[in-house]
Amino acid sequence: MVEVDGGQHAEARAYDSRRDDFMRDQGFRVLRFWNNDVLGNIDGVWRMIAAEINSHASCGGTPHPNLPPQGGKGFDER
Repeated sequence: MVEVDGGQHAEARAYDSRRDDFMRDQGFRVLRFWNNDVLGNIDGVWRMIAAEINSHASCGGTPHPNLPPQGGKGFDER
């Protein structure tokens, strides 16, 4: 899962942490980037995403077959 965070995420750390834990428990890797990184250094962001995909693929990993919960539901119900 790739998430782009704005300043509001500094105020929602507990919520983000619970959601990230839920996603990891489902077998996903969570990558976070700040808005200014995406807007000002998109090539670097793409390289980091590609490196993560390549790292996972070189370990014999495959994409997770299940879709994440839609609309943000599920991770607060742990």
